[in-house]
Amino acid sequence: MHFIRTLGVLSTSLWGASAFIPTRSVSRSAAGTTSLHIAPTPVDDVVILSDADAVGASVREIVKDAAARAISERGHFALAIPGGSILKMLAGEDMDEGWTSKTTIAYVNHKCVPMDDINLATHAKAHKLFLDTWVGAEAIVMDGSNDGDAEATSYETKLQVLSEGVLPRCTDTGLPVFDLALIGVGDDGHIGSLYPNREEALVDANGWVLSVAMKDPPSITLSLPVMANARQVVVAACGVSEKYPQGKSDGMRRAVAAEDETPTTFPAVGLRGSAMWIMDEAAGSKLGDAYSK
Repeated sequence: MHFIRTLGVLSTSLWGASAFIPTRSVSRSAAGTTSLHIAPTPVDDVVILSDADAVGASVREIVKDAAARAISERGHFALAIPGGSILKMLAGEDMDEGWTSKTTIAYVNHKCVPMDDINLATHAKAHKLFLDTWVGAEAIVMDGSNDGDAEATSYETKLQVLSEGVLPRCTDTGLPVFDLALIGVGDDGHIGSLYPNREEALVDANGWVLSVAMKDPPSITLSLPVMANARQVVVAACGVSEKYPQGKSDGMRRAVAAEDETPTTFPAVGLRGSAMWIMDEAAGSKLGDAYSK
């Protein structure tokens, strides 16, 4: 399995494949549910910047650097993007430097709606914000129905038929290896459409794309093993509001540093050891002195 860093010890992961993960322990509750307790994120994997603008600029530089590396190595760049605030980060005027024509984009998650629904479709929002200026970029889109199971099956097939020159595969597991996966985190710890205390967060390496019927309309999401298997994983969090004057500080504390969280209780924990966490000062304000640099 290919990670940008190798941290911890080689062990059998929750998803049934050999992976480098931070060592902690695996326990099984009386009900039979497996809980993976993962050590806090290494300090070197956390970057705290001054504000949201700085986070956005950093994310754009990471995208361009990852694109340059991938294109120089095999002639193509495979990028996975979420919805939410990260879409706005990708809207910088400095993004098209020729690499977009050699880029394939997949969505980390997406509601099961028509692709032109500007209110609900991440694809439509991405077009409005930046895709129209990413000349030649190819986005893998859904069929536009409200059938979550059918959409998940179809989207997984669309990814699987891509050549390994476009979307490499892990030689150990067969999982796709995106060159870069950008991930956002909700206040409840959800990443993509993997929500706390739901079975989707525990799907093993056999699942690429999952259907999640938690809301209406349902959504599809990349599985946690697929997110974590990207060559480079970047979690970005920033922004404040009247409702959240400290931004996503509590969510980042739980995702990055809390000792008592698991991928079941707070799915973002499942990216410890494989992700770089980039946040503004507000989001990082509860991480503690160890993460202050």
